[in-house]
Amino acid sequence: MNTKSAVPAVKRPNLVAVGTIVWLGSEVMFFAGLFAIYFTLRAMNPDLWAEQTEKHNFTFALINTLVLVASSFTAQAGVFAAERHQPRAIGRGPKNWGTVEWFFLTFFMGAIFVSGQTYEYAVFVSEGVAFNSDPYGSAFYMTTGFHGIHVALGLVAFLMVIGRLYAVKNFTRKEETTAIVVSYYWHFVDIVWIILFIIIYVLK
Repeated sequence: MNTKSAVPAVKRPNLVAVGTIVWLGSEVMFFAGLFAIYFTLRAMNPDLWAEQTEKHNFTFALINTLVLVASSFTAQAGVFAAERHQPRAIGRGPKNWGTVEWFFLTFFMGAIFVSGQTYEYAVFVSEGVAFNSDPYGSAFYMTTGFHGIHVALGLVAFLMVIGRLYAVKNFTRKEETTAIVVSYYWHFVDIVWIILFIIIYVLK
């Protein structure tokens, strides 16, 4: 008879999730650098900032921002479905949706945001505000442009997860982790934009 007590299992953190969080930490430093550039240029050109920020359509930017913020909730709903190991819908209505349906909706909302940002760029260029026109144009396009690239990469990530969920026969812990990691990235992108929105459109 074995008298040795059972050794309790050690629950280790998911290495993929931890790695993603560490990488997002480096992204925080990257955007912090962009914010520093923006504030430095603004401090050197207060009159220019006062003039150029008046050209923004605050209502349009606010609506576009709300769309992106709402997409974080749909992405998280997809994560909840993944944690239930429910890759696809089991009935009609959003309450029965799986990860695929929620991520498709998130992708659609993210695409709306990118389209809105592209439209705003077109309007700004038509008003003579280009990347090389003045310090404000450089700061505006640099900060929002890098963010837009991150959003676009997030959209690609959602499509890859959706494709993977269609391809696999069995939904495993690996698929769940993939959905969670992509949601981490998307929430990060949303938080960065909220800060950008406040800096550019509110704190004129």
